Amino acid sequence: MFIDYVEIKIRSGKGGDGMSSFRREKYVPKGGPDGGDGGRGAHVYFVADKNINTLMDFQFKKIYSAPDGGKGTGSNMHGANGKDLFIKIPAGTVIKQAGTGAVIKDLIKDAEPVLIAKGGRGGRGNARFKSSTRQAPRFYEKGEPGEEKGIILELKIIADAGIIGIANTGKSTLLSKISNARPKIADYPFTTLHPVLGIVRRDGARDIVVADIPGLIEGAAEGRGLGHSFLRHIERTKAYIHLVDPTQGSAMENYRLVNKELKAYSEKLFSRPQVVAINKTDLLTEKEKKKITADFKKAGVKIDFISAKEKIGLEKVINRVYNIVK
Repeated sequence: MFIDYVEIKIRSGKGGDGMSSFRREKYVPKGGPDGGDGGRGAHVYFVADKNINTLMDFQFKKIYSAPDGGKGTGSNMHGANGKDLFIKIPAGTVIKQAGTGAVIKDLIKDAEPVLIAKGGRGGRGNARFKSSTRQAPRFYEKGEPGEEKGIILELKIIADAGIIGIANTGKSTLLSKISNARPKIADYPFTTLHPVLGIVRRDGARDIVVADIPGLIEGAAEGRGLGHSFLRHIERTKAYIHLVDPTQGSAMENYRLVNKELKAYSEKLFSRPQVVAINKTDLLTEKEKKKITADFKKAGVKIDFISAKEKIGLEKVINRVYNIVK
């Protein structure tokens, strides 16, 4: 199961209490105060891990608590510090403050840790309060409480390029033909309910990661359909393969619909380069191709005709994408 949005609670450890104690040894009359300090409560960290690709584990566990610090003891012995809690999350996860939605950290790099909640400071033992005028203090400090926070984790996949378009344009088929991915493919809308990553390998050049993004409908920028589930996952891509299906009405209108939603969601997303591919060319007549070519030429948009199913024109599209993201 692919989960890309969860809300959880985290709690750092409470500091250990100090100790009120006095030295008690044979032949040592009037031993002074020797109560030790409490240990620090454990911190809570989030760590990016490239081997994790979903937030599914957080569906079943919503509260994460770090251990408290140990109490101080006699003989000036310090309580143990709490063992810090490291919570692994997928690389590409944005950590936000629940309630306000303020971004705390965007974890992109693998093994990148970030401190989210500090453990409480340990309390001081009575030995710390001894002075020339206070020879036998009988009090100590309690440890400070840890922090408790509501956290939103929002996963945005990391890919070089995303395949975008309205539902049922053949995005999953295209990804399966150009990469090692094996997404679910069927002849009905919204076969893809979550992003699927595939690695495109090219001889003598570095691999590029391409994502099959769930189909878009009008109003997605306001959350309709798969809405933000679609748009969230194209925020990190450097380029788009904009797949257009001319068998679902006007190719130009479908192209404009997707771009309208991109622009409504973010001008930044809208401004990124697109490689526009007209799919299912094997089903088109020459007259239909000429009409589509004329419409896009008038709009100043370069297009390529392809057939993902029949593997027609795919290499040209991949080369164009590679030249953008390499």
